[in-house]
Amino acid sequence: MMTYAMAAARPGGSDMIRRIEIDVPAAGAGEVVIAHEAIGINFIDIYIRTGAYPWPVDKDLILGSEGAGIITAVGEGVSHVAVGDRVGYTLPNGAYATHRAINADMVVKLPDAITSDVAAAIMLKGLTVAYLVQDSHVVQAGDTVLVSAAAGATGSMACQIAKLHGCRVVGVVGNDEKSQLLQQLNVDAVVNYRQEDDLAVALARACPEGVNVYFDNVGGHLLDAALTAMAEGGRIVGCGMISDYNNSANPTPLYNLWQVIERQLTIKGFLLYSYLEDIPAASAQLEDWAREGHIQAIENITEGLPGAGAAYSNMMGGHTMGKNLVRVGEPGGS
Repeated sequence: MMTYAMAAARPGGSDMIRRIEIDVPAAGAGEVVIAHEAIGINFIDIYIRTGAYPWPVDKDLILGSEGAGIITAVGEGVSHVAVGDRVGYTLPNGAYATHRAINADMVVKLPDAITSDVAAAIMLKGLTVAYLVQDSHVVQAGDTVLVSAAAGATGSMACQIAKLHGCRVVGVVGNDEKSQLLQQLNVDAVVNYRQEDDLAVALARACPEGVNVYFDNVGGHLLDAALTAMAEGGRIVGCGMISDYNNSANPTPLYNLWQVIERQLTIKGFLLYSYLEDIPAASAQLEDWAREGHIQAIENITEGLPGAGAAYSNMMGGHTMGKNLVRVGEPGGS
């Protein structure tokens, strides 16, 4: 059986990603081996690949922070899952491979109703949002929630989960197609920032009572404009920095500190992997929501692991909506 991975030789762009041959890993004590069926593409992989996060290996870093597939081997001491079980997980690095050995405590057994595509689409982003609305800022029914990049993977999930909690949701997008997607998700108001002469005015108009929480995965000028729409005592939760990568020639503007002081705002950062030990248990609620149809996994699928580099480029260019996935296919695939 041919097994391989897509790895980056050193920090850089998508052109750094190349195919390398690997052996099928053995399952050590407390581990399982997964034959991947679907793998999620996430901005955190880009942050790692470009060197914004510490580079963890000497060479050939296998990227990918989220996957789903079938267990092919179990190590000593593993009893809660077995060979043949379908599982999903989220864990930094190592997913862009046909097979992976992983700590068995990090995998979540998937019910029949959740496909591997859906699992790879909702694990990282869905759990991110679940923690955003239950930990970083506990949303209340009636809150106004502002979401940037609202048609993307994190944004579309944030809109849906905030609506589940009874919030009024306002999404910011960059084109009409993305606006239509948010309307299908029953978002209360949509702002297309490319159609607005004054984004701050547009946000204030869409949020007349003020924003209670802004989930920001863009930064840059959107953060600057959102400050003017915040309600007194509101919170901004930073969970991404897309603007820094798509506008590297234009430095991110500093936010207006006086507006933070005047409105008594708080600004908090969030990183899912601070909650690694809690992730398997937290995924149960997410699976229930997906199975019951309360959240929709919006999938943008690339066939075959070698397409990962192109999929990254499309995502960075804002050409896709929802979650970007790679469907692995046969282990010996080209």
